[in-house]
Amino acid sequence: MARSFNSRPGQKKDLFSSAVYHLHLYFLLLRAQARSQAVYRVSFALDALGSALITLAEFAAFALVLPRFGSLSGWTLGEVSLLYGLAEIAFVLMDLAFGGFDAPNLSQHVRSGSFNTFLLRPAPLRLQIFGSDFALRRITRVFLAAGILAYGVGASGAVLTPETALLLAGSVLGMIAFFGGLFVIGGTLTFWTVESVEAMNVLTYGGRTLISYPMDIYGQFLRKTFTYLIPAAFLSYFPVLHVLGRPLPDGLPLLAAYLSPLVGPLMLAAAFAFWRVGVRHYGGTGT
Repeated sequence: MARSFNSRPGQKKDLFSSAVYHLHLYFLLLRAQARSQAVYRVSFALDALGSALITLAEFAAFALVLPRFGSLSGWTLGEVSLLYGLAEIAFVLMDLAFGGFDAPNLSQHVRSGSFNTFLLRPAPLRLQIFGSDFALRRITRVFLAAGILAYGVGASGAVLTPETALLLAGSVLGMIAFFGGLFVIGGTLTFWTVESVEAMNVLTYGGRTLISYPMDIYGQFLRKTFTYLIPAAFLSYFPVLHVLGRPLPDGLPLLAAYLSPLVGPLMLAAAFAFWRVGVRHYGGTGT
């Protein structure tokens, strides 16, 4: 009994050391990715500018049109900017972190047979995939999305207290985990399909677009689907409603506005459970 008890601190120390080592390895992989992308500076600058223009053009088109109508289903430009900025900053951060799991990227490894290289290396598989695609050019979109979010907070008249700041931060973390989970599921499907499944792109990129705007503008079927079947409304719409002092729909309790940090990780945990099944059944493509 004494030996078992005395071994626990050592076990905890080993786990801590292993976690630190893997974190260090992950950052080494990211640094290698960043350095390789920064070799051609002009190309990198143009890619970063082009990436930012995607967000800028999309938001500018909406921001120029909305004032002509006064509001969008009762939502002002500032209020919609709050929703849009949250969704954009979360999705871009997710794309930076989970880019290796994106179906087109993973499909290329599966199709060419280079996924076998990940399996042979003496490092955790998931850590290698996380560090296999870090598109540094997307960092410009992070800053732009942060600017849109800041504008939304100011223009919407939202009162930013420590509670609401934590609520919005939890919303971002929940969305990162939720859409990261969709990336993992889409990538895992390529173990069977080889090519990426377009239906997952509809859920991932379509879902990101859907939650960038108020749920009020959608029909009842879509609202119910993305509230009770696919709980996307819990990610940002409900938290923003609470921040703006608006009641939640369908008589839902206030607690629903705080569930984003729970909904996202649950999706991610389910996605990685599916990932483990996919890895066990992976047999290669013969290339």
